[in-house]
Amino acid sequence: MKKIKFPTAHTILIGIALFVAILTWCIPAGKYDSLKYNSEDNSFEISSTKKDYKLTATQESLNDLGVQIPLEKFTSGAIYKPINIPNTYTKVDSNPQGFAEFIQAPIKGIIEASDIIFLVLIIGGLIGIMNHSGAFDAGIAGLAKTLNGREYILIIVVTTLIAIGGTTFGLSEETMAFYPILIPVFLAAKYDAMVGLASIFIGSAVGCLFSVTNPFATIIASDAAGISWTTGMTGRAIMLLLCLLVCILYILQYAKKVKKDPSKSLIYDQREEMNKAFGLKTSNQLKLTWRLKFILMVFSLSFLVMIIGVSFLDWWFVEMTSTFLLAAIVIGFVGRINEREFVDAFAKGAGDLLSVAFIIGIARGVTILMNDGLISDTVLYYASTATEGMNKGIFANLLMLIYSGLAFFIPSQSGMAVLTMPIMSPLADTVGVGREVVVNAYLYGLGLFYFINPTSMILAALSLVKIGYNKWLKFVWPLLLILTIFIMLSLTFSVYF
Repeated sequence: MKKIKFPTAHTILIGIALFVAILTWCIPAGKYDSLKYNSEDNSFEISSTKKDYKLTATQESLNDLGVQIPLEKFTSGAIYKPINIPNTYTKVDSNPQGFAEFIQAPIKGIIEASDIIFLVLIIGGLIGIMNHSGAFDAGIAGLAKTLNGREYILIIVVTTLIAIGGTTFGLSEETMAFYPILIPVFLAAKYDAMVGLASIFIGSAVGCLFSVTNPFATIIASDAAGISWTTGMTGRAIMLLLCLLVCILYILQYAKKVKKDPSKSLIYDQREEMNKAFGLKTSNQLKLTWRLKFILMVFSLSFLVMIIGVSFLDWWFVEMTSTFLLAAIVIGFVGRINEREFVDAFAKGAGDLLSVAFIIGIARGVTILMNDGLISDTVLYYASTATEGMNKGIFANLLMLIYSGLAFFIPSQSGMAVLTMPIMSPLADTVGVGREVVVNAYLYGLGLFYFINPTSMILAALSLVKIGYNKWLKFVWPLLLILTIFIMLSLTFSVYF
């Protein structure tokens, strides 16, 4: 009997899209009124189920609407997306998504996610040029020789640096660039690809989970809750250090076991496939010449420039993508790659990541189905009513679990913040806790589910590394359980002490 294989990421997402389409036939449609600041005429644009209208942008207007957020959060640009207005939920005529909408959703998702998709494809092209130049193989071979006997340093450094990026500026989608680069390094260090995947993805996940200065999560959510983003920062920083240590020790324990006995690897049956896809090919023939060193320097600088641009210069996908395209062109000149070879290598590298691009688009299509089906606000409304008047400890932990559930439907950190925080944060007042508890519950709930959320980035990462979702779940569930217990204890402690 032929062994049944676990479905691919694409099939899993198509199944989720079908499930969401069915939900639009079962869940009542509803909407909150929304508010958006217009800087051109200093007004609030109110989108309502009854009639759209404008109000003068004053604190009094916000108070009349029940939006307890300081006016300067809007006028300064801190809150630039439409936010839901509390106590305005209204049932509306349903708009169930049929077969045509289900088929169109992935296409709409690809179009809507074109910015990140082009980033992924251009990075793929850059990787193709790097592979063609031979700089990767020579550089990785040199690094493996340098780390001989101290390969564990690689896990500690990669996980920590990416966690710092996650907690400071929300490094998540950008990590797609690191998998094809770093997985060969981990294989050369005699680990398996799961160790490389874990170091990168868990580093990003735990950093975003305990966001300290992340503007796309902590700052936006705190602004939308009407509190300073520094409120509760100390507790998040302490939890970041503790849980990052737990994550690194967890990865090190698995890595040590795999290095000692490769058959203990969760992906041992894929070792030949991994070596073919990511293993060194020409390292024995290539020496790390000055030209290859310069190519590696240009390559590394492109990522440093990206991080600086995102952190300090308000860069986003267009600027990041342009940086990697320029790096590929410079490397082509330095490596003396002729025009035809450059185009072929770039196209092949981009083609290798085309599957990942489709996954990102299909995942976005799931969100489009839900929004078009008018069930997002309904899910939010019933989630918010479930916590009113509860015991403080139960409230904090249940709210975290609710946010984990909402993350399936709204995987975006900033999107979740602006849509839910004006609705959820006043609930803190009803149970006698600070609103920073709601912000933390939002961060922790979204962050914990991020480890396994099929509508977020994990399936794209798994597709890049060629590891099945079932094997990732088997690897990560004990760590996820440990982190969940830590966080529930932390939330309980924060409301009583």
